[in-house]
Amino acid sequence: MGSRKSANSNKIFVLDTNVLMHDPTSLFRFEEHDIYLPMMTLEELDNNKKGVSEVARNARQASRFLDEIVSSSKDAIEQGILLKNHGNNSSATGKLFLQTEAITGELPVNFPVGKADNQILAVVMHLQRQHIKRKVSLVSKDINMRIKARALGLAAEDYFNDKVLEDTDLLYTGVRELPLNFWDRHSKDMKSWQETGHTLYKLTGPLCSSLFVNELVYQEDPTPFYAIVKEQEGNSMILETLKDYSHQKNAVWGINARNREQNFALNLLMNPDIDFVTLLGQAGTGKTLLTLASALQQTLDQKRYSEIIVTRVTVPVGEDIGFLPGTELEKMSPWMGALEDNLDVLNKTDEEAGEWGRAATQDLIRSRIKIKALNFMRGRTFLNKFLIIDEAQNLTPKQMKTLITRAGPGTKVVCLGNIAQIDTPYLTEGSSGLTYVVDRFKGWAHNGHVTLMRGERSRLADYASEAL
Repeated sequence: MGSRKSANSNKIFVLDTNVLMHDPTSLFRFEEHDIYLPMMTLEELDNNKKGVSEVARNARQASRFLDEIVSSSKDAIEQGILLKNHGNNSSATGKLFLQTEAITGELPVNFPVGKADNQILAVVMHLQRQHIKRKVSLVSKDINMRIKARALGLAAEDYFNDKVLEDTDLLYTGVRELPLNFWDRHSKDMKSWQETGHTLYKLTGPLCSSLFVNELVYQEDPTPFYAIVKEQEGNSMILETLKDYSHQKNAVWGINARNREQNFALNLLMNPDIDFVTLLGQAGTGKTLLTLASALQQTLDQKRYSEIIVTRVTVPVGEDIGFLPGTELEKMSPWMGALEDNLDVLNKTDEEAGEWGRAATQDLIRSRIKIKALNFMRGRTFLNKFLIIDEAQNLTPKQMKTLITRAGPGTKVVCLGNIAQIDTPYLTEGSSGLTYVVDRFKGWAHNGHVTLMRGERSRLADYASEAL
């Protein structure tokens, strides 16, 4: 490594194992900078390669990338291997270095030498001494590892490439309030007409360019106005007024919208042109209830979909209760308590049916709702199904892709979740699959998104979420 000019401005990044296990393509994501892999990183990759978990799969993929890079290179490993001929990402122009010599870094006495983390820190320390003119930085997803590195005076950082947004407060909410002067500034050459019970407005003006297709817009005063952006091009757009689901005559399976965002959500859920809906919101905002009500209405009454498929990520909040006996359905049933609670509410909406009528409806509903475990989704194709992915914040972007690409013709996919409640290690609000799809799908003509704001459970639940 000494043959490089020491005045090099590109940095050396030492990768911790968890970065490769989180994203195997991270090898090609450091642009012009060099990557250094300690022997301990390779050792830990080897220890984690067995099994069918996402981590094991990524460990194997990272090993395959490394094998391809090292075996196809004519250069000696000590000189570094150019990355630019490998991977799909041609922006990597740095070199890959593997640890080829024993390094005995002088770590403080109280650091146990046998621990993998400390051996990696010793490597970073050694490189920092060897390359005084260059910046050497440890990249790790492990917070404690980064704290230890900084305590030793070494540079350390998180791996950010998988983050969709630095700040989730900037995440697209799907809803925008129109300014008070909106109509004054946008009504020049305005055209308006009626279509299938909705009023459409063609408008031009400065705000149009910043709105996305299917973004929901509203104005509360002087008179309430709720609409969806039907088309948008340059500084012109077409707004379509919404159906009022808060009115009793438009009830969906006996359920009415209780606030503005719920009304917006029902408009997206009941719209056959929208194939993909994401609903974000904290507990009690009505995500699951609204989705189930619209799914039942469109499956049983309108026959638009043949059945409802519900899947959710099984991450326990407390200690896990071990292996569960029984079939796939029986194994999934403890996780589906939320579904049962919502079905109870929906079943009580039919007042005239009486006990027998309700029992019959309940059997019919259960025959049309299939509960699937995520593990068996690969290779499936769903035709004319209403697919509900619950607790979607615990999915990685890759798992999210696997799920959404299952959708065949006529299938609607709805993702529900609360990005403040991530239970999976190494996933953050910024790198969750749910954040990823909300950001990537915005502005697509067949996508809709709403962030639900208000809890509608009970005064007790609302007070608890504010006060505790």
